[in-house]
Amino acid sequence: MTNEEIFKTLIEEGFSKGDVTVFDRHTSETFVEHQHGIIPQNKEGVKNAIRYLHKAFPDFTLTIEDMATNGNTVWGRMTGRGTQQGQFGPMPPTGKKVEISVIDVMRFENGKLIEHWGVADRLAAMEQLGMKPPPKFIMKLMTLFK
Repeated sequence: MTNEEIFKTLIEEGFSKGDVTVFDRHTSETFVEHQHGIIPQNKEGVKNAIRYLHKAFPDFTLTIEDMATNGNTVWGRMTGRGTQQGQFGPMPPTGKKVEISVIDVMRFENGKLIEHWGVADRLAAMEQLGMKPPPKFIMKLMTLFK
């Protein structure tokens, strides 16, 4: 498999379908997770994060919108969508749908994922779930463009 194919498999099978076994097959034993909030910062931490995400949002999916490759590194811009049916942080189930932007960067070596950096728009998710209202200055800016 190419690095792009492995990237797609990890996103589509792992994150979207919740099949964490793809990380066992496609991730190096020395894999390092760099995304803030995932503990431990290794393969088990990522698998735990996916399980948690699917418990809170059983229908969660990531859609790859764009992908770029440079050498052994693959970048992806994605859209994450799901309906909150379980506890998410301090927020009990709301039944609300969320849609957020996600950027993932994966570095590969010898056909295995060795490093991952992820940036999910958590503030947008919090706002959509009612956990945090939009900042007042943003609301004021939005009125200028109506």
